[in-house]
Amino acid sequence: MNASVRRQLNRRQRRILRRLENKPGVERPGPMMTASNLHYEMSEKVRGIAPGGIGALHLLARKVGLIQDLDEGLHLLKRHMPYHESDHVLNIAYNLLSGGSRLEHIEVRRHDEVDLDALGAERIPDPTTAGDFCRRFRPNDVAQLMDIVNRTRLRVWSQQPDDFFDEAFLDADGTIAPSDGWCKQGVDLSYNGIWGYHPLVVSLANTGEPLYLVNRSGNRPSHEHADVYLDQAAALCRRAGFRRVTFRGDTKFTQTKYLDRWDSDGIRFIFGMDARDNLKDLAGHLDDLKYSELERPPRYTIQTMPRQARERPKERIVAERQFETLKLIGEEVAEFEYRPVACKRTYRVIVLRKKLVVEKGQLWLFEPDRYFFYLTNDRTSSAPEIVFLANDRCDQENLIAQLKSGVKALAMPVDSLVSNWAYMVMAGLAWSLKAWAALLLPEHPRWAGKHRTEKRSLLRMEFSTFCVALIQVPCQIVRTARRIIYRLLSWNPWQGVFLRLVEHLQSLRL
Repeated sequence: MNASVRRQLNRRQRRILRRLENKPGVERPGPMMTASNLHYEMSEKVRGIAPGGIGALHLLARKVGLIQDLDEGLHLLKRHMPYHESDHVLNIAYNLLSGGSRLEHIEVRRHDEVDLDALGAERIPDPTTAGDFCRRFRPNDVAQLMDIVNRTRLRVWSQQPDDFFDEAFLDADGTIAPSDGWCKQGVDLSYNGIWGYHPLVVSLANTGEPLYLVNRSGNRPSHEHADVYLDQAAALCRRAGFRRVTFRGDTKFTQTKYLDRWDSDGIRFIFGMDARDNLKDLAGHLDDLKYSELERPPRYTIQTMPRQARERPKERIVAERQFETLKLIGEEVAEFEYRPVACKRTYRVIVLRKKLVVEKGQLWLFEPDRYFFYLTNDRTSSAPEIVFLANDRCDQENLIAQLKSGVKALAMPVDSLVSNWAYMVMAGLAWSLKAWAALLLPEHPRWAGKHRTEKRSLLRMEFSTFCVALIQVPCQIVRTARRIIYRLLSWNPWQGVFLRLVEHLQSLRL
């Protein structure tokens, strides 16, 4: 970022901070928002768009080779009149990044002349053409699309520091994607009576990237095909250079017939296990001296003075009405050796024993202990560390929530299982582009601490917040003979990060 741009950013920051400064003064006679005589006019020469940050992500897609990979590796169109495969894929991803949430919202962007000029496009596919493109996919084509995206992902990972490759945590989980449509091929009733699909998500916990998204019928078990895609994810991470790979999953993903093979391959695994009677019997017969208290670290550290706790109206209402409620009064951990029936080797089982009471008004009624079991081949980490690592897998629920409600990747807008699978992968690319923008954000040695914090914040940021901070940036679009200029028209606190990313992308060579 040159000195002139930095001065402009600092000047705009000082100007807004002066306006936001809480100055003591006299009471205002009227409200703060005083605008009344408002008029709208059509601009003759100046043209702009609201999602001005979309140009940076298009630059990112081009620099990391995604556009070229899509056109060379995905063959769904016999003739390119006028669109290529990359146009269709990025059209769906850019629609979500630009604020759209449905295929129909592409129509708004398609009729925006400035939006087309910003991407250097004569036109883009309409919603019905986008839906037809999704219906061209077969299962092998969707697998090829995921491989293409992951091939590009390897290039992004190659720009990371050496400590990034210490260990890859691969999480797997299923989720229900409801659908109200009556003509959706592949929908079925899920275990909880909801009509829809049951996608499988295999993600890299280090960066929150979905490596594989697999659509399945609504009545399929949660762990179906999980071993196949976990193996592919492990191979991908090893190609990237990760020195260690760890699989994590809940009780449905403890596929014991694969554990011996994974152990031989040097893969660490931490899976939950169902609290069956034989395991509870083994845990119950352990000597109490083998249990130790589990001390969980505090959720956060108070940076200022501690404040008085606020009243919790829900707890008061429950107590007043004599409702029964479970309360946790303590946790203990122990371990023992166990060989699952489908395994030839013995593995380590960590037992988490929860002490519970039933509170009814002012009465405490003690409940039997509840046991939670974690199966692992890790012989070096302590029992509490295994529990904490297993609990960290719950962060994948946040990723799934973002794919559902933020990106709208699991909206299932098309008519069949495979076409919705294709849409899911293309829409999930919007989240991957966000993650790649964070990973490629440069860290300069002089401000390494600050830049590392910004990179972490951007990586953990919710999709809607990312779009507001870095994509919904109003820009004037100036199109010349050789350049498309995005002229920023406003300032926000993330603008310095945004310009640093753009400057790095312009000089990037992969």
